[in-house]
Formats: sequence, C-alpha cells, structure tokens
Amino acid sequence: MPSEQTEAQERALVERLRSSLRGEVIDRRHPGYDEARAVWNGLIERRPSVIARCAGTADVVEAVAAAREHRPVVSIRGGGHQVAGSAVCDDGLVIDLSHMKGVHVDPSARAARAQAGVTWGELDRETQLHGLVTPGGEISATGIAGLTLGGGLGFVMRTFGLSCDSVRSLEIVTADGKVRTASREEESDMFWAARGGGRGLGVVTSFEFDLHPLGPDVAVVLVLHPYERAEEVLRAWRDATYTAPDTVTPEILLWSVPADPAIPQQLHRSNCVMAGAVYGGPPDDGATAALAPQRELGPPLMDLSGTVPYVMLQSANTWRFPDGERYFMKSHFAEELTDEAIRTLVDWDSRRPTPESLIVIRTLGGAVARVGPDDSAFAHRSARYNVSIDAGWQDPALDETAIRWARSAWEAMKPFSSGGAYVNFAGFGEDASELRGAVFGSHEERLERIRAAYDPEGLFAPAARRP
Repeated sequence: MPSEQTEAQERALVERLRSSLRGEVIDRRHPGYDEARAVWNGLIERRPSVIARCAGTADVVEAVAAAREHRPVVSIRGGGHQVAGSAVCDDGLVIDLSHMKGVHVDPSARAARAQAGVTWGELDRETQLHGLVTPGGEISATGIAGLTLGGGLGFVMRTFGLSCDSVRSLEIVTADGKVRTASREEESDMFWAARGGGRGLGVVTSFEFDLHPLGPDVAVVLVLHPYERAEEVLRAWRDATYTAPDTVTPEILLWSVPADPAIPQQLHRSNCVMAGAVYGGPPDDGATAALAPQRELGPPLMDLSGTVPYVMLQSANTWRFPDGERYFMKSHFAEELTDEAIRTLVDWDSRRPTPESLIVIRTLGGAVARVGPDDSAFAHRSARYNVSIDAGWQDPALDETAIRWARSAWEAMKPFSSGGAYVNFAGFGEDASELRGAVFGSHEERLERIRAAYDPEGLFAPAARRP
C-alpha cells in the first residue's frame, strides 16, 4: 500500500491534472482504472498512480507540465500494442494518447497526418480510399507511434522502406513543454533520433507520412509446407531471397496451421512452414513473375497465394494475436542464414511450448538498405534478415516455460546474429541493459546527447531505458 506521503503526492498530481486537462484523468479510485491500465499483452500487470487520457496536444502540454512539477515516473501510451508493455508504469503517470485518433489524408500531396493514438488499421482505412499506403506493421491493431519510432518492419519494407523512412515530420512535446515540429528542415537532430531511436525523446503527438501508390488490391504469396521438410524449405527460401527484386518482401514462419475455414480441419494447429511474400506494385503479370520463386519451394500442403485487398492483408493475422493473451518476443538481426543456423532454428522450433508461439524470419534490404546507415537512428540498414522468437500463450501457469523457451532459442541463435537487435522485439525491461548497444549500435552516443539536450533533467529518462 502507498504511504501517507505517497498518497498525498498522488492526490496532488491528480488534482493538478484534473484542473488543467480536457480529457479524462483516471486515478486508482476511478471505476475505469483497471480497464484503462490494461494493455494488449496480458502478461503486463502494472498499476500507475494516474492515467492522463489526453484529448489533444494542449492536454499533452499540461500533462508534461504536471510531470515536471511533481516528478513522477512517466510512461507514454500510443496505440498500446507494444510487446514489452512500456506504455504503462508502476506508481507513476501514464500520458495516454490512445484516444487521439485524427487522420487527414491529402492525396494530391501524397501525405497523411495522423495523431499518435491511431492504429495501422485505422490509418490504412483512410489512405486506401485513395489507393495509397505508408509502410506499416503486420498487425492492424498495432499503434503507428511505437512501431514508427522504433523503425517499423513491415510487409512492404523492401519496396517503400521502414515506417520511419516515410515520416516527413512529427509534432512532439518536449520536456520543457514546448510543442515542436521535427523534420529535415526543423529540429533536425530530433528528427534523426525519432526515426528509429525509440522512446525517451518527448511525447510525439502526431506524424506526417509520405504516401505511396499501392492497392486497393495486392498480390501475395502464402504457401503452407509440411513440417517434416522444414530445413529443406528454409534453405530454398533463403536462396530465393538473394535474387528477390526490391518489389518483393519475403518472410517465412515456423508456426501452426491456423483454424481458418479455408483450410481442412484436420490440418488445424499442426506444425508447418509458412512462406509469404508481398509485391509492392500492381497485381499484374509482373507481380506473378516476381513472386514465383517464393511459391516454388517444393510440394506444398496448401497454396493460398493470390490477390487480396491491402487492408485484408494488413489485418489477416490480427485475430491470431488477440488482446489479453500473453506474449514475449525477442529478435536478432543477421547478415546470413547458414545451414547450421537453419538447423538450430528448426531444433528450437520443435520445442515450441504452445501452438501460438512461432519463429519468423523477415527479409530486409531493398529500400531499407538504400537509406544511408547514419541518416536516421535506426542502426541496422545492412542486415539481410531479422529473426524473431515470439512466444504466445494463454495460461499464466505457462509464463516461466514460454519465456524460458524464447530466451533459450534467442541465445542459441546468438552465434549467427550480427549483434543487432530490433527495439520493438527486444524482450522486457530486464533485457534493456544487455541489449542497449545491440539495439542502437554506433548511434547510441548521439542518441544520448540529443535526449540530454532536449531533456536535461531526465523527465523521460525512465522511458528511454525501456525496450
């Protein structure tokens, strides 16, 4: 239980926020407290002192001012889908932007402005009215803010780059309470840091994105292969990635067959290898030819490839990662995928604790690698692959087993990595110190200087230390 002094400090902070915010202020006594502190990952159980549910940028300015006066630990919530649950903190202030949902699309300028509480599904819905996209993640419920600030791997990244590569500008409230616009022309250091530097820079309230012609339909590969051929399929897939054009973004998953009505019931939840790819252009004969090597990896269980609406592609896996279930994800970047690495992956995948757990390998290069290595804070432009070990489960009794499997598989893959890690798939708080250099690489020192310049008293320092 909080001490009398702590309770008094909390009351003072709550009263300060209620006197100045237009949005809702939710303290421990509020009937909606438990719902408001919950995030997508059911493994996260944190109890903040107060949640400032901001209605707009002016509320964010007031929340930052209150934090400066009362000095609680601060966390920032956008769409709320981030695996490590950094959106919420214990016994501190959550600056909650999840209800800031404005989106404006300017098709003639091929640009979109979106507030920080928007999810990728919500943004895609608006941009696809005009046959335009900005590269997002692979789950429609993911928030645009956290994914973009950490870099943003996605289905069309080899064609259009990372999510952060399409940022034209962003609005951010810094620790001094100023509302700043960061772009290549203004606050250029902040703009550099926000594209891949993760958390701890301030409170980003909106993003302006470049948009690219794609959709409404896209050509995709989705081929299910029998698990007993896993090593063979992985080797063939790896070889096919070497010659994939930039218009093709391949990935491969060691997972379980989904319980989809389109798939025979006897296959549901059985282990398989899923080869996927997306073509970042018109779904015509050129797409068919470019995607062919990703379909021709050997005799399949099922070939579900074809043409689908882009919004359907982006939401196709969302149901497999429902709110409230338990997740732990940790990844490596790798320059190569050797035969020994493949054997190690298949060995550890065979020990998966649940059907919901998976191993996924994403292919970088293309537009990702064309950005200069020091042009943004994202430190892994030269990597060919990202290998992510993703534990998913429902039963709290499996917490230790599932997390131990993911950590052990990650350790087993360490000899095959480039030493780099992706901040959005970087474990939990206890992994932060170990992975800090791996996440930011040679950019870490510059990031620290920029954070210190905008936040000399360390108001957002706890957020900067989280994965």
